[in-house]
Amino acid sequence: MNTYREQPSVSLYSNRSSFKWVVLGISLIISAGSIIYTDQLVKQIREREKKQIDLYARTLEYLTNESDAPNQIFILEEIIQANNTIPVILTNEFGEPEYYRNLPKADNLKDAAKGAYLREEISNMKAERDPILVTLVDDDNQVYGYKHIYYKSSYLLVQLRYYPYVQLSIIAIFGLIIFTVFNYSRTAEQNRVWVGMAKETAHQLGTPLSSLIAWVEYFKETFPDHRDIFLELQKDVDRLEMITERFSNIGSVPQMREENMYEVVRDVISYLEVRISKKVAMTVEAFPNEDIGCLLNKPLFAWVIENIIKNAVDAMEGKGRIDIRVMRINHGQVAVDISDTGKGIAKHRVKQVFKPGFTTKKRGWGLGLALTKRIVENYHGGKIFVKHSEVDKGTTFRILLKT
Repeated sequence: MNTYREQPSVSLYSNRSSFKWVVLGISLIISAGSIIYTDQLVKQIREREKKQIDLYARTLEYLTNESDAPNQIFILEEIIQANNTIPVILTNEFGEPEYYRNLPKADNLKDAAKGAYLREEISNMKAERDPILVTLVDDDNQVYGYKHIYYKSSYLLVQLRYYPYVQLSIIAIFGLIIFTVFNYSRTAEQNRVWVGMAKETAHQLGTPLSSLIAWVEYFKETFPDHRDIFLELQKDVDRLEMITERFSNIGSVPQMREENMYEVVRDVISYLEVRISKKVAMTVEAFPNEDIGCLLNKPLFAWVIENIIKNAVDAMEGKGRIDIRVMRINHGQVAVDISDTGKGIAKHRVKQVFKPGFTTKKRGWGLGLALTKRIVENYHGGKIFVKHSEVDKGTTFRILLKT
């Protein structure tokens, strides 16, 4: 309908937005620090486990080659059997497992299954770390065989590796909760602002409107020969009354009734035709017929149609064509397409036209389409969107409501 641009405005939420980014920045710093610290810790534990297994291998080699070494029992218990965390498999020089430790799953398997499981673990351990070679020598210091010690990271080390990701997930979930709560509170506050502004506007309109009603009645009685003029004036006063009612009802639960959608749109067109430029042609069609019922609040929905048409007239600069199609479509829905031959909306602006603050008028507040969206989606449970738009050719808005 038009190339919308954002007018300079005072943000009510700049401080809160800054606070949100500060919280995000602190969270990222904490996350990065935690990852770096945990990575260093994992490296240190990994190196310590390697040294522990090296000691394990040297001790095994010593006990095997020095049968008369003193304190064998102490060495066996304090070094080899004291390993209760690191999974270890001892094999002969042909790779057949002879001994294992800290593999609880193997304890519950029978011989054949246990052998297959240990060989599979050996393959996995070999991929993770190089095995440690244990050289066997006899009393004459001659090599008579070899053994290999395969090992992998302890369960604690594995947990530490995944800990940063778990921590990041928790921080992300926490951040998402904060972001959701922030947006919800912001939306709720915005709603209160709009409702307060609307009700105050209705209140301020009440006094001059009452005066206008009295003056119209006075003119009808005083100048009966100009009754046609006063009838049109009466229509405008009635329109002001309806607008006042619309504003006063914002924030309240609207009363929904079964209405003929075509007739509602037709009434709006009839009122606007004599009040807009004669160079703007307006048509309204209904498919498959004019009997299209829909549950809606007539004053509020008429406001929606009026807002979109007025925006279209502004976009066409008082010259062009507006076509409205009311249709019953699938899934029990009624569609209203409002097309104009205006300036169109740039693609990068299409998703922003319903946000408060976007307007083409120098003195506009940019609230028309924002309120339109609120009426359609919040009050009527429908949907409104830009169906199609092309710069310098025009725009089509579509409204969807349930029947």
